[in-house]
Amino acid sequence: MKNAPASRPLATDPAVQRLTSVDAYRGWVMLLMMGEVLRLRNVSQALPDSKFWAFLAQQQSHVAWVGCHLHDLIQPSFSFLVGVALPLSLRHRSAQGQPLWRRTLHAAWRALLLIWLGVFLRSTHASQTNWTFEDTLSQIGLGYLFLYLLALCSVRVQWAALTVILFVYWLWFATYPLPGPDFDWAKIGVDPSTRPLTGFAAHWGLNTNPAWAFDVWFMNLFPRKAPFTHNGGGYSTLSFIPTLATMILGLLAGGVLCGERTTRAKINWLVIAGVIGLASGWGLDAAGICPIVKKIWTPSWVLFSGGWCFLILAAFYAAIDVAQCRSWSFVFVVVGMNSMAAYLIAHLWDDFIGRALITHLGDGWTKACGEAYQPLVGGAAVLAVEWLILLWMYRRKLFLRV
Repeated sequence: MKNAPASRPLATDPAVQRLTSVDAYRGWVMLLMMGEVLRLRNVSQALPDSKFWAFLAQQQSHVAWVGCHLHDLIQPSFSFLVGVALPLSLRHRSAQGQPLWRRTLHAAWRALLLIWLGVFLRSTHASQTNWTFEDTLSQIGLGYLFLYLLALCSVRVQWAALTVILFVYWLWFATYPLPGPDFDWAKIGVDPSTRPLTGFAAHWGLNTNPAWAFDVWFMNLFPRKAPFTHNGGGYSTLSFIPTLATMILGLLAGGVLCGERTTRAKINWLVIAGVIGLASGWGLDAAGICPIVKKIWTPSWVLFSGGWCFLILAAFYAAIDVAQCRSWSFVFVVVGMNSMAAYLIAHLWDDFIGRALITHLGDGWTKACGEAYQPLVGGAAVLAVEWLILLWMYRRKLFLRV
């Protein structure tokens, strides 16, 4: 298909055909996650005078509490794209004549399966089931049925739901009492002299917020080796609520992409939404109203990370589906069309593939570029093998769906 003029919609109907840009964006995100195997931090530590490797290592790690690195955009992008894909999927299923009850049953099954997969992955190296729900899949699963129901509603209702979630979640944290003078900081693993936030922003502090208090009750309802007191990273079960807001942003974007706007209007909408999201999230943080904290998914984080998601989607959509520059995106599409398989491979097979390569090939090849780059070379080999597995599945049309 030739380049579509900006004055009229694309000839292909996105209601019944996949958008390659969405698959490519999803694949890019998954490769960022799978790229953890490159161990850039180890390379940076071996080359302490290199600002280049220090920068790359920083972008492959999460911020301690407030702020954002590239690595922090993986989970919101994955959640955002769940929302983007939903209206496209529902229109496709509707075009196939699938009844509403069957679509609803499938959404409920998908939600339960995602929650279970998250628990399973968190338990792979545990002696018993690790009942915890902060994993990306569990967080998406907890909010997915709500997202599906919103997808059946009007755009106005979707905007209203987004607004209510962000405001009520902010208000809940803002009115939760701060720790008193007798608070046992040691019990939650926090040194009070090094708290990440003070003043009004302390309402969103590490393991001193209402989501943490909920988990102290909720997590202890499940069998555990020891009573739950806190999550070391500050993650919480109830982050699925603002994560749902991120998915709603994706739902709105997906509605725009499969709507009747011209291609130029769609790109403009995504760009404007992205700029507004970035500005509003940053503004709330700068004004001290709500800090940007990914680990507890603050409302300002929803807006800030959502802004980036809109802009990245706009770039992929403009380049791939509008300008038809697709050849470069194949490496991402292979992963993006099998994102669930990629997610499981990265979590379950990294160590196995790495050990297998060393067992059969030795470790001399990992030192070919020098000791400092050994983690990078070994990780790149693992990543290449994982991509080739996904390529094999892609060519044989083997796609893992939930």
